[in-house]
Amino acid sequence: MVPRTGVTVDIHPRDLPIALIGTAGGTLAIWANAPAQIAIPTALLIVLDIRIRRSRRRI
Repeated sequence: MVPRTGVTVDIHPRDLPIALIGTAGGTLAIWANAPAQIAIPTALLIVLDIRIRRSRRRI
């Protein structure tokens, strides 16, 4: 997937220890009785800091 011209997508990991992230993701999946198709994207949204910015060029 390629963003449009003028759109910047920044993806950075958050400043959390990996053990805490893994434990939280596993606990979420067990507690909510969620399948992996739901638990994994949810854990990624918690782990990653995703920012989408749109800039306009003036001519």
